[in-house]
Amino acid sequence: MLLSTTTSPSPLLRLLARETQCSSYICRGHPPICLRGAHSSARRISTQQRPYTFHLGVSWAGKSPDARTARLRRPIPANTPVGKWRDEMLSRPRSLSGKDAGEDFFYVTPVRSHLILFILTLGTGVSQGISFGVADGVGGWTDSGVDPSLFAQCLMYHSYRYARLAWAGEPEIDPTQEYEEREEVEGWEMAPRDCLEAAYHGVLREKLVRAGSSTACLLNINSLSGLLRAANLGDSGFAIIRSSSIIYRQQAQTHFFNCPFQLTKFPSDTERYNQSYIDYPSAADTYETKLRDGDIVICYTDGLSDNVFPADMSAICSLVGRSGGSDDQQVQTIADRIVHYAQTCMHDRKKVSPFEREAAREGMSYRGGVRAFNLIPCVHADDDLNANRK
Repeated sequence: MLLSTTTSPSPLLRLLARETQCSSYICRGHPPICLRGAHSSARRISTQQRPYTFHLGVSWAGKSPDARTARLRRPIPANTPVGKWRDEMLSRPRSLSGKDAGEDFFYVTPVRSHLILFILTLGTGVSQGISFGVADGVGGWTDSGVDPSLFAQCLMYHSYRYARLAWAGEPEIDPTQEYEEREEVEGWEMAPRDCLEAAYHGVLREKLVRAGSSTACLLNINSLSGLLRAANLGDSGFAIIRSSSIIYRQQAQTHFFNCPFQLTKFPSDTERYNQSYIDYPSAADTYETKLRDGDIVICYTDGLSDNVFPADMSAICSLVGRSGGSDDQQVQTIADRIVHYAQTCMHDRKKVSPFEREAAREGMSYRGGVRAFNLIPCVHADDDLNANRK
């Protein structure tokens, strides 16, 4: 929901108008693993504890590029806002080797509280929730001399930039205040699909990206209510695991087999692309639900879903849970082990893969796993009352 009046532009339009100012504002700290903090209101700080605490783990593995793709790689300079942000995202701790995320990318950011932006230093601050997402760059652009990774990186950068300036959910307000008085402190809610649309237009304006395509999956989780909201376009996705069972898994959007919905930026000579499928953020599937204590949310690109069956994801979560350790350690271990398992399946020509089964349904023959990128943000939700008993 966007908060606006008939006499002034909407908050989204005001934010878009501040494009130049916002684009250079880069977070200098790592997203915290565990989000905790006091409840902030517009007029006072309450001592009421948040009902949910989130524990976050992120892992990835990019396949080695072939010779042609390697020649096309033109990394975004590290001294640019996008380059600095990219390097900060990739500096997150994990146990797997290899720093490059290949043609995939991701973002993670706390989102605004009722008054204060989350301070990303030493993992402390005040936040109303967390926003995160993944993007899978379309490798076919290498045939046109385009580096596929740049579109995905910039789409996630702009998603991060817009998400961190908005609420995770509808903010609380004081109804006794005049509207003009409370408009400044209310802020406004940016749903994941709205964020995706704003980010996509950011990429269209981005001079660092000449052309490219990407799928995208964005999620917001409100720490006050446990409300999860998601928008997915293409064959990336997410799953919610509760009590060792997958209670929800996002379905892929495809035009036909192995042709997912995707956001696209065409080069200036667009006539040669007239027959291409063109998708927009408005086509993204949306979903919302309330999480419960102990739920695990796994967001992924197709490097996971093409190689790992949902039951295997759930089994890995259960095995890690029984091994002990803190919640922070467990979610990172889950993310790392799922990525490692996906890599193992990818190179196993004898193991039946989800991609092979889907190909068989379409009358095609394909053996073994799929060489692809794997990128896994994993979130564990704790009800603070239960967390304090541990």
